[in-house]
Amino acid sequence: MSTEHLLEVRHLSIDFVDRERRVHAVKDVSLTLDAGECLAVVGESGSGKSATARALIGLAGPTAEVRAEQLSYDGRDLKVLSESKWREFRGARIGFVLQDALSSLDPLRRIGNEVAEPLVVHTTLSKGERGRRVESLLNDVGIPEPRVRARQFPHELSGGLRQRALIASAIAAEPSVVIADEPTTALDVTVQAQVLDLLAQKRSAGTAVLLISHDLTVVGRLADRIAVMYAGLIVEEGPATDVLTRPLHPYTTDLLAAAPNLDNTGVLLTNARAGALAPSATGPGCPYVSRCPLADDHCRAELPPLADNGGVTAVRCWHAGEARERVTTVQEAEPVIGGVLVKVEGISKRFRSPDGSWLQAVDNVSFELRAGEALGVVGESGSGKSTTAQIVLAMLSPDSGEVTLDHQTWSSLKERERRARRPHMQVIYQDPLSSFDPRFTVQRIVGEALGKAGRRGAVANNARIVELLAQVGLDESILLRRGSDLSGGQRQRVAIARALAPRPEIIVCDEPVSSLDVSIQAQILDLFTRLRLELGVSLLFISHDLGVIHQVCDRVIVMKDGRVVEEGDVRSVFSNPQHLYTKTLLSALPRVEYLAVAARS
Repeated sequence: MSTEHLLEVRHLSIDFVDRERRVHAVKDVSLTLDAGECLAVVGESGSGKSATARALIGLAGPTAEVRAEQLSYDGRDLKVLSESKWREFRGARIGFVLQDALSSLDPLRRIGNEVAEPLVVHTTLSKGERGRRVESLLNDVGIPEPRVRARQFPHELSGGLRQRALIASAIAAEPSVVIADEPTTALDVTVQAQVLDLLAQKRSAGTAVLLISHDLTVVGRLADRIAVMYAGLIVEEGPATDVLTRPLHPYTTDLLAAAPNLDNTGVLLTNARAGALAPSATGPGCPYVSRCPLADDHCRAELPPLADNGGVTAVRCWHAGEARERVTTVQEAEPVIGGVLVKVEGISKRFRSPDGSWLQAVDNVSFELRAGEALGVVGESGSGKSTTAQIVLAMLSPDSGEVTLDHQTWSSLKERERRARRPHMQVIYQDPLSSFDPRFTVQRIVGEALGKAGRRGAVANNARIVELLAQVGLDESILLRRGSDLSGGQRQRVAIARALAPRPEIIVCDEPVSSLDVSIQAQILDLFTRLRLELGVSLLFISHDLGVIHQVCDRVIVMKDGRVVEEGDVRSVFSNPQHLYTKTLLSALPRVEYLAVAARS
């Protein structure tokens, strides 16, 4: 058997089956990928893109039923591979970058050993050669001090550094295909650009790249072609330039409009309120019908085919390319900003490195957070943002300096003295799965934050739990699921619901929307805005995404190497940055209008 494509998929369908139900996750998907080409598969959480990627490397899971007319790599039929043969392919022929870095890395293995594993399995390099190759790989993906980092464990690295280590492992054995599932989700914009440039170099050298993402602005700078997925179906596919500049499907248009770009925040809010989380239709027609303003009886009655629309782009829509009028809304109400609620004065924190030296994570940082205010903290991975947040939460003690809460001592208290005040300050973590007890259902995860432990307490508060889930765009059908049964976006929304449960005064948000697709992200950002307006909640908002900070925050501090290098009103800082580092961050931010011209030209 021969094929003209390096990777070819024809009529792939995936069902997940358990005792209670059957979920049709992927429906009749066909894709091709050639050497030296990048195909991006884009869609929101639950659209089937990650399930498709996992099926291509034989990791769909024990509950998956995978059917395909053709699933081949370089002419070889992958449908008949045994597990031992799959292990020969993974890493050597097809590299895979997983979405969840912390749960993907062995917590008991050093980063260097993790990256070296494909070299041990698939190459004949000596131990010394492997060590040098590991350092080179870590350096290539933008990890500073690679020799030191190679000796550290995953929990000692930031989320961005862990993600880069995964990428290094995936490309270590130089596979001819790299499947990257959300490879830049946890990365700041400068490192994101570096990783995309690295993947672009691999593509230019002949490596085929299948890039899975929820963000069209990210994939636009790398992809040759884009396939847009919704509800398990490909709804649009074509050259990247055409999809970005002349989208034909209403869903593609919504994804572009919802991207957290500095120049379209009004549209982002409008799309969120317009029902970005409305349930999909389950009838015989188009699954996007409940969210589409163009939908008519024909759309409800019959599923459109994925067909050529008079050009090179194929689209699954009866009204493909019809003009849509967008109305941007302006948030008239402004949050009421009160007095100082949290005061951080001269805090510093350092950690011991594996080589015995000291790493200064936070260096003399000071700022104030006022009641009802949203303060953004931005900076590269490893700049000290998350360590600062942990000190504010009193999960770490500063080596020097002080944090006060509502004009009262906070950071220097003993934990038993803080416990009664803990409900006033909640946190949304960057990695939601690791913050959940794997034994707990969603009902119990959220229920215990209401103050009553155990299953009985969760059941007693069921109405409030359902209300909290609805606030973040989830319904009660997930109540009895565990964290491992949820998509990345669903996990993050459950984490947000848990943080809202005690009705806190302050929420510390550590990358709270980093794993969400842009349409769901828009809804959550709108939710944060409404919480501030209605409840006066203060936000300490940590993010590598400057577009998100611009959307949510009143003021921003910019951190580099543990220090605050710039601070001020968010619009002033972003429109007229003073520090060179801030200018570098802003220059690396993907912009839709830039991508419309530059995408794969």
